[in-house]
Amino acid sequence: MEMNADLELEYLLEQIRDEVRDTCYLTGRAKLDARVMQALRQVPRREFVPEQFQFNAYANCPLPIGHGQTISQPYIVALMTDLLLPRGEDTVLEVGTGSGYQAAILSRLVKQVYSLEIVEKLAEQARQRLHRLGYDNVEVSAGNGHFGWPEHAPFDAIIVTAAALQIPPALIEQLKPGGRLIIPVGSQFTGQDLRVVSKDKQGRIEERNALPVIFVPMTGAG
Repeated sequence: MEMNADLELEYLLEQIRDEVRDTCYLTGRAKLDARVMQALRQVPRREFVPEQFQFNAYANCPLPIGHGQTISQPYIVALMTDLLLPRGEDTVLEVGTGSGYQAAILSRLVKQVYSLEIVEKLAEQARQRLHRLGYDNVEVSAGNGHFGWPEHAPFDAIIVTAAALQIPPALIEQLKPGGRLIIPVGSQFTGQDLRVVSKDKQGRIEERNALPVIFVPMTGAG
């Protein structure tokens, strides 16, 4: 069974490489950083997927995790992680812990991950799961991502895994100069785009759309 999982993982990684090449005209990324691909290889996605969907753990698609939430498509996880330009000394804020999979990927690439989840039960499940699996540089809290996590700000990078109608001002404020924010913006009615937001050393903001996407909406009052 372990052999099958290894083969499924390698096939998934090849699918991600293919999709990255196919979408490079939009994203500007023809190839993902080798460190990102290695993190995807190291983190067992099956550990973050509900038992009834284990058979599909290494499919390149999102899966339900309960409470109206999903674990994102692996290609999207890989792309968002790569666009974040993670460095080993970084402190990163994640908004939308979900099952903890994205946080686990980031934990292999940066110094510290702070992750917020508005659904308290999911936050607790992710906290226990990440602790059990040994991802000790991830701290999870139940909270409203619109307000960020000011106690640990500023952050070198911020990643948001739910679609906001507009970029929460608190996240811009909590981003360090020279930092980068990756966030899906829009609604099911107007469409969503994965947006790359950069703050330069003088605090000026630049934004660009990287890819049309479909995410669950960001909940909680802004």
